[in-house]
Amino acid sequence: MSYNHLRHLADSYGLLFMGIVFLTLVGWTFRSRAHEHHARAANMICESEDPRDG
Repeated sequence: MSYNHLRHLADSYGLLFMGIVFLTLVGWTFRSRAHEHHARAANMICESEDPRDG
């Protein structure tokens, strides 16, 4: 394989692959079952790590 062939392959299929990965990650973030996880992560800073605080 020559450099030009590999470059063409990366330009076309690499862009397609990265686009699919991006859309998958965005879709995974906004799925309906993720709401509980995101709410817990948003409120995590307010939770106490000391068991005596209740």
